[in-house]
Amino acid sequence: MTACPTAMLRLCLAIALLSPAVAPGQIAFAPATRRGESPGVSDLDRRRLAAAADALAPQRPGTVDAYVIVAALDSDPVFGREAREAAKVLARRYDAAGRTLLLAGSDGRGIDPLPRGSLETLETALERIGKVMDPREDALILYITSHGTPAGVAWSDQGRFLGIMPPTWLNYVLGHAGLRNRLLIISACFSGLFVPGLASPEGAIITAAAADRTSFGCASDNDWTFFGDALVNHALRRNQPLAAAFGEAKGLVGSWEAKGRLIPSNPQIAIGPRAAAWLAAIEARIPRQAGVPVGRPAIDALADAVAANH
Repeated sequence: MTACPTAMLRLCLAIALLSPAVAPGQIAFAPATRRGESPGVSDLDRRRLAAAADALAPQRPGTVDAYVIVAALDSDPVFGREAREAAKVLARRYDAAGRTLLLAGSDGRGIDPLPRGSLETLETALERIGKVMDPREDALILYITSHGTPAGVAWSDQGRFLGIMPPTWLNYVLGHAGLRNRLLIISACFSGLFVPGLASPEGAIITAAAADRTSFGCASDNDWTFFGDALVNHALRRNQPLAAAFGEAKGLVGSWEAKGRLIPSNPQIAIGPRAAAWLAAIEARIPRQAGVPVGRPAIDALADAVAANH
């Protein structure tokens, strides 16, 4: 998301080309992975995730509980840093302390006992959340950050491309876990391609870019991508409805892109007509006092983003 420009665009397109073709009428439920590639998941990741999932607080009958999952699907430190702070912000905003799972690689600053983000750990986390929460009453808040391709979100570890998460796969996993009340936030290039297949009457989805646009700010030494900084680090720290927070974030990103004369990423949002009930319940518990933004502002990396796109 320094955009998928020049060299990065070549990588994104190469990754997309590795995705097996889907014949007309078929649905690609499974993620696309490289043949002969061993999945970047260890038994340690599995044990760490199992321990975190076992410690999740139970749902409270009569209360709409939010359960948060934050996943960095690329081991690049910028995504690890964004994921760590996003988990804190979303847990605070939606009263989800004790009901949050964080899947992320290193943030480049220390060693954390976290399960790494991967397609396997993400699927497992969604399944475990689905069993703990009451799907008729509670809500899932899912935040995914990574590089994106025209075929879906990229999964990479230590510079090794391991697979693509297409919209059909995520839709299948969410449906299998019974997670209908959900807020999905996908911070990646081309992430708007998730909107048509994942928008639903009971759900809400926000993406960092339109299906045909890149987003910006994913240089390794950044603390935030542009969209992560605007939405999570600023807009979602305030006591305001989701739609208003999105509007603030889209305006911020647009102003930064205009300053650098970058092609607008055009973030997307879709809120289903039946999402209002659970959204209103969890938004009623948003802290009144706004949180304070942290980390290096994304706008400080504007020159890098401009250089990468010219």
